[in-house]
Amino acid sequence: MLREQLQGNCQFLPMAETWQQAIETAAQPLLQKGIIQPSYIQAMIQNVIDNGNYIIILPKIAMPHARPELGSNGVGISFMKLEQPVLFPKEEPVEQFFVLASDSPDGHLELMADLAEILSDVDLYEMLLNIQTEEALLALVEE
Repeated sequence: MLREQLQGNCQFLPMAETWQQAIETAAQPLLQKGIIQPSYIQAMIQNVIDNGNYIIILPKIAMPHARPELGSNGVGISFMKLEQPVLFPKEEPVEQFFVLASDSPDGHLELMADLAEILSDVDLYEMLLNIQTEEALLALVEE
């Protein structure tokens, strides 16, 4: 499921000016497909302002998300990798973003489980940090 959701939703960019811009940019594929509304992006940014860097799930990797009622129309995931990390509050660098959206409280659990499987494997995590193309990401996810 993760592979299908990521296909066509990946971006590889040089940099973002701010962490807010990074979240906004990372969410664009979901916005363009109508899976989320602009209010969902604002809610993800507000979550960091209100709750801190809890979306940074591993060094250099963040998983922005918000509650479904704040502007999600479906289940989806997008990925963005920055060449230059962007600094979150407390100077925490992030270079990869997995933006999650769900239209129900548990609609994204399968996506999160698939992602957790990859991120909990040290070798796959190292490979993920060095990924350069959507094809390479999709191949990694399929392993």
